[in-house]
Parts: sequence; structure tokens; C-alpha cells
Amino acid sequence: MNCNQDTLSSLAQCAYRIRRYALRMGEVQGQGYVGQALGYADVLAVAYGHAMKFRAEDPDWSDRDRFLLSHGHYAIANYAAMIEAGIIPETELETYGSDDSRLPMSGMATYTPGMEISGGSLGQGLPIAVGIALGLRHQKSPAFVYNSMSDGELDEGSVWEAAMSAAHHGLGNLICMVDINNQQADGPSTAVLGFEPLADKWAAFGWHVQRVDGNHLPAVLRAFDTARALPDAKPRVILCDTLMGKGVPFLESREKNHFIRVDPPEWKLALDILDANQP
Repeated sequence: MNCNQDTLSSLAQCAYRIRRYALRMGEVQGQGYVGQALGYADVLAVAYGHAMKFRAEDPDWSDRDRFLLSHGHYAIANYAAMIEAGIIPETELETYGSDDSRLPMSGMATYTPGMEISGGSLGQGLPIAVGIALGLRHQKSPAFVYNSMSDGELDEGSVWEAAMSAAHHGLGNLICMVDINNQQADGPSTAVLGFEPLADKWAAFGWHVQRVDGNHLPAVLRAFDTARALPDAKPRVILCDTLMGKGVPFLESREKNHFIRVDPPEWKLALDILDANQP
């Protein structure tokens, strides 16, 4: 699919609905990782609405592309994308984080259709992705493996061991997306452990690297299309600079928005702001 206006318009609507679903789930509990969901919605819209091959009615289809949510606390964002994709019924969002729900607050493969791994212990998604990509290559499968991770995970040595391994094995079927929002539980990611120059680091490990504004849909779309179309056997990484709380200014400006608690009247205000700026 080309990067044309119809495609961009459709994906903008998709990202808007992902943000809205995430806010509605957050309202169920009155709190959650809503800032990440709002900031990462454009990336997920392109992943689920454009790039990935899957069958909503058959999440275990053998030829599907695999999406691994390494940063399991982003589950609210992933659920919103899977609701938009038709994998999870919209009615289930009202159960988010509740007892016996298929939508727990951290992503768990045993609970949720379409969730490939139980993430949340940071730094484990990419090593698992390397193993899956190797297995698919041995099976001569055309499927891609998408590993989604956060900048906080860059603190983990296992990420860099996996990065080196992926390049050594020439895993051209592996695409990693890193959400760079410079926020983690202990403060700004770059203050906890500096990771720049990040693009140079990934390139030195043997990866094809793109760095984009993760809230600019045309750039995200081109990055995914480029990553899929590369002819060489290098693994590919898309570094996505995003803004926590994107689309809701009073959440964007919060000093600490890694885990957001929102007063009851503010949920409606946030939804009203999104609706007023609907693309």
C-alpha cells in the first residue's frame, strides 16, 4: 500500500479510535498506563492497520505476523489496537483489569487472544523474538516478527545480547520498534541510564536503523514500509520518538505520567478533547 492521502486518513482515524478505546479502559480502573497508549497509538495504528498480516477471527493462524509486546505494561495500548483490528470485541473493554477479565493490566498470553507472550519483565521480548524469527525462518515462513519495546528496556543487558544475536543470524524477518518517550518509573529514561547516540548503537550492532517522529503518521508509515521491503538479511529497528499523553494536552504536560491517575471528571474531559480534534 502506498503512502497516499486515503491511507493516511484511514490510519489517522484508526489512531484516534485506539486512543479513545485506551481512555475508556483507563476510566474503568481510574488509572493506568494511559500516557503510553496515547503516545504510541500512531505506531500501533500503522502496525495493525497497515503492516501486519493476521486474521482477526483466527489469532493463531500459522502464517500470521507475530507482534510481541515486550513492555507488558503497554497492554492497555495493545488491547485498544486489537479492539480496533477486530481481534477483541469492543464490549470487553469494560472488563479491563477486572477479575476474570481477558484484559489484565499487564499483557499475558494465557488470557488474551492475539497476545503472543506474557510481557512485563522488561528486556525479555527481543530475546524471545530472536528465537521465534529463527524458528519461522527454519519453517520457510514469510511471516515477520514485530517486537515492541520501551526505551527503559535499553537498560537491560539481555536486549543487547539479543540484538547482537539477531544480526549474527541475519534475521531479516525481525522488526523491532522502540518507543522513546524518555519516561520510566524512576524518572526520565536518559537520566536513569543514558542511551544516546541510540541510532549509532543499533547500527554498530548490525541492524538497519530508522529513527522517526512516532507521532507523525507519514513518517511511521514510511518506516514500516521500508523495514518490510529491505532486501538484505539485517534485522530492522524503528526508533520512535513519542510524546506521552499525545492528543490530550493536560496529560501531555504532566511532569510524571508513567502511570496516570485521573480524577473522575477528567476522563470525560479527555474524551471530549479527543473527539473535538477527531481527524
